[in-house]
Amino acid sequence: MAIINKPSEHFETKLYTGNGSTQSITGLDFAPDFFWTKGRASGGYHNILCNLIQGTGVCLSSNLTNAELARGVTSFNTDGVSLDSNADLNGNGINFASWNWKAGGTAVSNTDGTITSSVSSNPTAGFSVVSYTGGGSAGATIGHGLGVKPDMILLKRRDGIASNWAVYHQSLGATKYLILNGTNASTTSNTRWNDVEPTPPVFTLGSSGDVSGSGENFIAYCFAEKKGYSKFGSYIGNGSADGTFVYTGFKPAFIMAKCSSAVGDWVITDVKRNTYNPLSKRLFPNQSIAEDT
Repeated sequence: MAIINKPSEHFETKLYTGNGSTQSITGLDFAPDFFWTKGRASGGYHNILCNLIQGTGVCLSSNLTNAELARGVTSFNTDGVSLDSNADLNGNGINFASWNWKAGGTAVSNTDGTITSSVSSNPTAGFSVVSYTGGGSAGATIGHGLGVKPDMILLKRRDGIASNWAVYHQSLGATKYLILNGTNASTTSNTRWNDVEPTPPVFTLGSSGDVSGSGENFIAYCFAEKKGYSKFGSYIGNGSADGTFVYTGFKPAFIMAKCSSAVGDWVITDVKRNTYNPLSKRLFPNQSIAEDT
């Protein structure tokens, strides 16, 4: 197993201030393949998610059901990205938090599944970006390029009618799913993952148009746990200000959590917006609202 000696070569949070025009965000230790940004101020700034496979000038939003939006990154660079002038990712004077992942650069064709996919994969860090066209029926499989079973999958229809984000998480299993753009508790259904656990080469689709609409294009972000770098698990809250201790084996730089047993927001914290404990500044993947504490 490859050991990640310098995590910042695979993931990093980057803070910046928008200028309302165009600008490049630089200073990363890698060429990012997945760029997720969120405006921290009040005013309704959407979560903007861009990746190298979808390409430049388009994005999806984790808090919307929309198809691809015409805004986003104008180029993916060796140490960052260049941005267009849209307020959702470059509003003048607005502070933004961005989270950046390294995949595998230019996508390659993957024929491991029953549907051929395009995959940009970084097996060392357990992350891949996957694009495919739906076949419209349950039981289709999609190659993800990780070489190990994914622990989490974020999946969204790129075109056609409005659709929800489908989330697979290993602590819930393939009989359940979460919605990234919603507050819903986990739902038991075979329509997203067909009740079939992901495997080292593929994940399986259910019948829902959110994951397998015929002739529609989809994007999936796949994550696999890597010792000392990433952790995917569950815990039970205790309702106390001195909350549950969750062992990860390392100091996390980024945490995303969601109550799976009841209604509640998704929450993101990171070590760049708070440089010391407690990490009180929160952003919300399922909402356009401002950062709060």
